[in-house]
Amino acid sequence: MNTILNISAYKFVPLPDAHALRELLLERATALQLKGTILLAEEGINLFLAGPEWYVRGFVALLHTDARFADIAPKESWSGTQPFKKMLVKVKNEIIRMNHPTIRPAEGRAPAVPPATVKRWLDQGHDDSGRPVVTLDTRNDFEVDAGTFDGAIDWRITKFTEFPHAVQEHKAELEGKTVVSFCTGGIRCEKAAILMHQMGLEHVYQLEGGILKYFEEVGDAHYHGGCFVFDERRAVDARLEAAPELTQG
Repeated sequence: MNTILNISAYKFVPLPDAHALRELLLERATALQLKGTILLAEEGINLFLAGPEWYVRGFVALLHTDARFADIAPKESWSGTQPFKKMLVKVKNEIIRMNHPTIRPAEGRAPAVPPATVKRWLDQGHDDSGRPVVTLDTRNDFEVDAGTFDGAIDWRITKFTEFPHAVQEHKAELEGKTVVSFCTGGIRCEKAAILMHQMGLEHVYQLEGGILKYFEEVGDAHYHGGCFVFDERRAVDARLEAAPELTQG
């Protein structure tokens, strides 16, 4: 029986008090017997937590008391066991490392497109203006290998810091197309979409909520395999449950 609630969420918002916030969130999460990872940086927060439902929801309620996090709506999945071994709260230079300081999502989000719209575009083979649509996987190669959208562009990057150079190399291939960047939960593809706009690509969107939100809202249409997650489940399927064939591989 799946009794462990797993949540993931992020928000780009200035956190000049990241170090003080680390102590507070670690204390709260530990008191609620949660395990997982919270990353904090001047640019925002990124979290992956798991525990009994009541405790997880209690932590989210506490998080919402901070006005900066009041609109955080975590993506949820369930598991039969605790997929994390410990509770970690870390302060980093970036909550998702790109080494590109001009990319500051807190100053303006990338245009986002909801899962239902992406599915409709892929069903019809073009966007609402008749422009060809391509999906661009912004994750690392081993994540892509667990599953991705049919025909997705995959540059086989091994870390996200390689993404800016890959865009520069392949920019011409994206010209004149509607590009939907996607990732696990939205954080990478948001930075990726902003970067591509800055580099002159006009029709670029991020998949709102990433693959996990796509699974939640429209299932696995146009997608094959599972979605890699950074815990002991290794991957989840379109039902947001551990994918056995990938978990055991």
